[in-house]
Amino acid sequence: MKSISTLVLLVIISCMGINAQKPILVSEDSLSFGKGRLPGLTVIIPEVKYEQTLKVWTRNLQSGTKSKLVPENDEMSIFGAKIKEISPNPVNVYSKLMNLDSGIKISVAFEIKKDQYIERSSGETDLTNAKKYLKEFARIQYLDLAKDQADAEDKKLRDLQGDLSSLGKEKSHFQKTIQSENTTIVTEKDNITIQNNELASVTAEIIEQNKQLSSTSDGATKNAKTDYINSLEKRKKKVQNSIESSENRINKANNEIDKANAEIPRNDKTQEQVNDKIEKQQSVCQKFADKIKTIKVY
Repeated sequence: MKSISTLVLLVIISCMGINAQKPILVSEDSLSFGKGRLPGLTVIIPEVKYEQTLKVWTRNLQSGTKSKLVPENDEMSIFGAKIKEISPNPVNVYSKLMNLDSGIKISVAFEIKKDQYIERSSGETDLTNAKKYLKEFARIQYLDLAKDQADAEDKKLRDLQGDLSSLGKEKSHFQKTIQSENTTIVTEKDNITIQNNELASVTAEIIEQNKQLSSTSDGATKNAKTDYINSLEKRKKKVQNSIESSENRINKANNEIDKANAEIPRNDKTQEQVNDKIEKQQSVCQKFADKIKTIKVY
């Protein structure tokens, strides 16, 4: 029961960074502009940032015309904007963008003729078109934000998967090290066996030759025996060096095996932790993918 409760808590914590899905609603409202109020529309775009929204809003209104969006305090106006979704003729647009805790509020009035604004009394068609335009603008901004969020979460997932892949390669390296060092140990032990046999043979030969040397009185024969014994001593030293080298290699191999055997459990534990993170991150990524699908059909 305790483990289940802990899992639920972890899932809740992992989802805390995901904002709940919010609808995009366009409402009819008056806009306080200058010293008066204009009939207009309002939309709230969830989660988006002011600077980015203002940039896109400005670009959209200025598209296809030489007119510029003129800011004055928190109010903005543009004359002769070309918005084919609303009217085949240029329109004047008065708007405000307001920062909210959970997004951006856009209030806008569309003037289609001198002192004639889009509102319910001006005709359902114009009002419907204006609402569609504003909602589509909001939908695209929200969608772009959700895609950026999804991309960021997908990157986190790819990074985790990369970490897992690296850990897998690291474990494989440890396993290959153990296999290679075990082969080294077998090879060096075989060499020690061969060299010990050689050492026993050379040592016995040295003893025998020393006996013969002590009983020889001929000078030439003594010199020859001495030279031969010296060569045997060199041979013995070479064999001893070979045995020592093999023993050193075996010790080094055992140390490498011990290190690898110590690292593998730590690697396994880390892989398990990363796998848990991947599972949770996959859930997060799916939530953002679902969020994108929902916004697309707004």
